[in-house]
Amino acid sequence: MEVDRFRVAGIDARVYNDKIKLGEAAAEHVANCIQDAIREREQARVIFATGASQYEFLAALVGKKDSLDWSRVTAFHLDEYLGLPEDHPASFRRYLRERLFDRLPFGAVHLLDGTAPDPQAEADRYSALLAEGPVDLACIGIGENGHLAFNDPPADFETSALVHIVTLDEACRQQQVGEGHFATFADVPTQALSLSIPAILRAKRISCVVPDRRKAAAVLCALEGPITPDCPASALRQHGHTLLFLDRESASNLPRYRK
Repeated sequence: MEVDRFRVAGIDARVYNDKIKLGEAAAEHVANCIQDAIREREQARVIFATGASQYEFLAALVGKKDSLDWSRVTAFHLDEYLGLPEDHPASFRRYLRERLFDRLPFGAVHLLDGTAPDPQAEADRYSALLAEGPVDLACIGIGENGHLAFNDPPADFETSALVHIVTLDEACRQQQVGEGHFATFADVPTQALSLSIPAILRAKRISCVVPDRRKAAAVLCALEGPITPDCPASALRQHGHTLLFLDRESASNLPRYRK
């Protein structure tokens, strides 16, 4: 099987044999979406996620350096730990600089500052940047507990804030240890700045990259369970223009793939 396609509510899902092919396909889709936005408005505004699940996708996207006018692209990111300096190995600003922002010639890059002396003022500043124009595309993932960005369950589906301060639950913090970002659970910050669920859903298109078996339960709740704050990723079914990239492992709990 090269790719299997199916639709659930407002989500178009594609399942690939491995995460290398998944990453390449997601990068091709994202590049096409950016090109469409540039063609329509002469610019594109794009949000990017972090985490181990994004490695293959981001590497493939960097490989498209010469295929787009990146100077017309303004980049944002989804979230950042509170109190973590930018040079910390787990900093999302560092992650994206090393893997993406320093490797493609973006027109502008807006970073969330988790070390700002007034986190609420930083949330307001970033919200204003997001509100300056439409967001053409959000490139996201799904956490092991079903979170989107750092919106852990039960997530706030109704907030008017585009960026808010959130408290990380135990499952989310444990995932960060499991992915190797922190040595111990105690090292993981307890709060973060995060784009809200409504902010993510404001994007015209969403590209959601979710490989690996450890995400299988979250994929199942996102696609097959009720739309509920207890599974934040289920909110994607309300969007209408979401493309979900899975591999055989992350899709393994879905009824059509159970053995």
